Amino acid sequence: MSIHISTLSNGLQIVTEKLEGVQTAALGLWVGSGSRIETAPKNGIAHFLEHMAFKGTKARTALQIAEEIENVGGHLNAYTSRENTAYYARVLGQDTGLALEIIGDILQNSTFAEDEIARERDVILQEIGQAYDTPDDIIFDYFQETAFPNQSLGRPVLGSAETVSAIGPEDLFDHIQNNYSAKNSVFVATGAINHDEIVSQCESIFERLPGHTPQAFEQALYQGGTCSNLRPELEQVHLVMGFESIPYDHPDYYAYSLISSLLGGGMSSRLFQEVREKRGLVYSVYSFFSPFTDTGLFGIYAGTGAHQLEELRPVVDDVLEDFSKTVSQKELDRSKAQLKTGLMMALESTSGRCEQLAQQMLIYGRPLDPEDIISKVEAVTLEDIKMTSQDLFARPRTTTTVGPCEI
Repeated sequence: MSIHISTLSNGLQIVTEKLEGVQTAALGLWVGSGSRIETAPKNGIAHFLEHMAFKGTKARTALQIAEEIENVGGHLNAYTSRENTAYYARVLGQDTGLALEIIGDILQNSTFAEDEIARERDVILQEIGQAYDTPDDIIFDYFQETAFPNQSLGRPVLGSAETVSAIGPEDLFDHIQNNYSAKNSVFVATGAINHDEIVSQCESIFERLPGHTPQAFEQALYQGGTCSNLRPELEQVHLVMGFESIPYDHPDYYAYSLISSLLGGGMSSRLFQEVREKRGLVYSVYSFFSPFTDTGLFGIYAGTGAHQLEELRPVVDDVLEDFSKTVSQKELDRSKAQLKTGLMMALESTSGRCEQLAQQMLIYGRPLDPEDIISKVEAVTLEDIKMTSQDLFARPRTTTTVGPCEI
């Protein structure tokens, strides 16, 4: 790996990887602070801040921010998750300096003008409304909330209309001051870049990023249970059921990833074949594995008709009960190939590689060698899959639905 790491005096780590044969670069700042750091009254502030970063600084208006990056054909964006927030850009290699300067400006010099806050609040309220109107999206918020009730990990990233309406400029300034630190952030650049030039620019641009130790989020306590959200106007019932799983650094991480692939990771997976192909009960069905720092969730999503729900649930239960007894080496080999191919495909994209490196640095404190990852995937045995899945599917369950009937 041609990866270089430098650390600034304030503790900010700079990670770069030069990729041969490309003319573009992906770069950005990843902050290890997301919605999990929020209190209940301030739910949604991390996401609100991410939006406001693009709405004007001391040197640029919102329009100027958009025009400067797009004048060179670049792309500037951001996202907020439960455990981190990212601000990133993709440009030609010759324009990395401009992109880096803009990212530094929006993160350290935003003005949070009252009129811009009012406008963006309306935008976010529309985003919340859109999520509510998208049942196969909002169902995952309900699932998270049922699994971790009355906890930061269980609250929606977007917040609620009530909490978002109460956020003001001082709240935003306090949030960035308390939670955006060089010690819980990493700057990553991949593609057509020069490490020394990136470090030199970061030294001048991010020297004011505070170096304090940020506050820790509350530890998660899985509870689970059942929650039905009655929506008579909907045609379909959207179902998510699952279990508490494991954190990122657990030894069984790759076994869980493979179980998810085996169950619902593609058209050859057990759920797709049994639920859709053989019985025609759904249009969409898949499984997912969502690890966090201290816990995780493993779940299954399905969208079905109200009259099919009663038949669907026992079929899914049968698939889970049968899995550890009948999973084969042939299936495992196929899932390993899918996992390895997905990893290699991501490595061929500057933005995919940038995201991977950022997450690895935030989670593990170091970049992971792709060959080591492949070795760990290959080391998972059929017996590992059987024992791990048997334990997983015996755990307390979380089940949520959105649709015209209740469970």
